[in-house]
Amino acid sequence: MKNDDFSGEEQVFDSAYENMIHHLELRAQTTSLSLFDLEGELHHLAIYEGQDWDGRGGLKAAEIDGQIQAYITMINRMKEELK
Repeated sequence: MKNDDFSGEEQVFDSAYENMIHHLELRAQTTSLSLFDLEGELHHLAIYEGQDWDGRGGLKAAEIDGQIQAYITMINRMKEELK
C-alpha cells in the first residue's frame, strides 16, 4: 500500500467520524436519542460492515469504520453521563 493510499483512507475515516459525531450529537440534542437506540444502530452498522462479500474497497471500509467509531464514542459518552 502506498503512503498516499493510507492518507486517503485516513482522511475518509476522519471525515466520516466527524460527520457522524456531529449528526449523533445533533440527534441527542433534538430528539429523545437513547443508549438503546445507539446500541441497536451500531449493531446493524457492524452487520453491514461484515457484509463485505463483494469487496467494497479501502475507502468505503474506512468510511464505515469511522462511523462505527463515532457510535462507540457516543455510546461511551452516554454511559459516562449515566454514572
